[in-house]
Amino acid sequence: MKRKIDKYDFEAFGQAIKAARKAKGLSRNEVASKINIAPRYIASIENSGQHPSLQIFYEHVTLLDVSVDQRFLASSLSLESVQNSLSSIVSLKGIFTFNTFVWNMIR
Repeated sequence: MKRKIDKYDFEAFGQAIKAARKAKGLSRNEVASKINIAPRYIASIENSGQHPSLQIFYEHVTLLDVSVDQRFLASSLSLESVQNSLSSIVSLKGIFTFNTFVWNMIR
């Protein structure tokens, strides 16, 4: 039996790169030329949520300075889950507890 795989909805990513492209004053043609793809492919990513290849995804976020963690993690991680993850990592390493870690970061 095939397991169900949830696919990421790339529409929000498309909107983010479109906004970043416009904020940088770049046209689709200019971006397409810089990353060597067709402007229509960029339009499909921006407007239709087409899934870009990993290489195209990387080139977009690098060129346009789009935050990957905000695109993928902001909706799925709360501050508490980030704290719990950091606390687990720090405790497993045997360095110090999360509270000590935070205290040392803000001193």
